[in-house]
Amino acid sequence: MSKIKLLLADDHAVVRSGLRMLLDAQPDMEIVGEAENGHETIEKVLALQPDVVLMDIQMPGMNGIEATRKIKERAPETAVLALTMYEDDQYFFEMLKAGAAGYIPKRAAPDALVNAIRTVRRGEVFLYPSVAAYLVDEYLQRDDEPETETDLGDLTPREKEVLVLIAEGLSNAEIAEQLTISVKTVDRHRENIMRKLNIHNRIDLVKYALKKGIVDLEN
Repeated sequence: MSKIKLLLADDHAVVRSGLRMLLDAQPDMEIVGEAENGHETIEKVLALQPDVVLMDIQMPGMNGIEATRKIKERAPETAVLALTMYEDDQYFFEMLKAGAAGYIPKRAAPDALVNAIRTVRRGEVFLYPSVAAYLVDEYLQRDDEPETETDLGDLTPREKEVLVLIAEGLSNAEIAEQLTISVKTVDRHRENIMRKLNIHNRIDLVKYALKKGIVDLEN
């Protein structure tokens, strides 16, 4: 199995050095390049085609939010994982809107970062608990959020099970193992769920599950 190709984007050399020491020790990861600003990050992504970019938010010239937006426009197959000291909702939502697949603070434990990288590489969404709570606030406190036209009654019992497990952050492979079904079957259930609920990505699916109370952040 090929290694996960990583690009480190941070304007502090000492941070990149620390990340390199941690990630070079992972047998399934390979650092293919480093960048210290947004412009350089985009250039390196196009040249090196990494699987995952570890993206700082505040960088000189072009910040990580704008760099993420441009990367997703020009190299949509590259996943962006925000790795930042900022844990406030403004940066969190701006990075998600720009196309980031995950958000994790620099204070997180090394194991959490390694797991986050593997998660976004699989095409899943990774949200660190301290920032994932903003998804709850957005749905529980905003009165102007339009209701979904359909409801859980349109889902089959199996689709409801799959929805809960997706919202809890399990990958398709983990769901398949837990429910003793094939990954292809999980994919089919997920497609049916999104079609019935008129939802188009995993982040909105998590929001919906939280809003409807079928999964909570504590679990």
